Amino acid sequence: MDDDKRRELGTTQRRKVLGNAWVDKSAANKTPFNAEFLDLITRYAWSEIWARPHFDERTRRILVIGTMMALGHWEEFRMHVRAALSEGGFTADDIKEIILQQAIYCGVPVANHAIKEAASAIQELETPKG
Repeated sequence: MDDDKRRELGTTQRRKVLGNAWVDKSAANKTPFNAEFLDLITRYAWSEIWARPHFDERTRRILVIGTMMALGHWEEFRMHVRAALSEGGFTADDIKEIILQQAIYCGVPVANHAIKEAASAIQELETPKG
């Protein structure tokens, strides 16, 4: 597959996982400084990894949420929690179960913070915009 096809597949996958609004916002914030990085993650993270056939999208979402929690990457954690809820068919209970599972392997302080971050993301999605 050439880079143009990777870019196209990656963009499609990214929109499917994160939603059009998020991807459009990211594209609007593209600068000469970050353009190559955005292209890199589109072609490789979103095309080469997220579009692989072995794991389904739900499994990949669970892995990413758990990994972002484990690493303490809270901005990415919130982004993927919001996307799982709004684009991936996840429920608040699904997110809670991921956090409970990770609490055993990542520790209670991390899970405590993740509960707060996830609750904030859930509330944000439930609050009417206007």
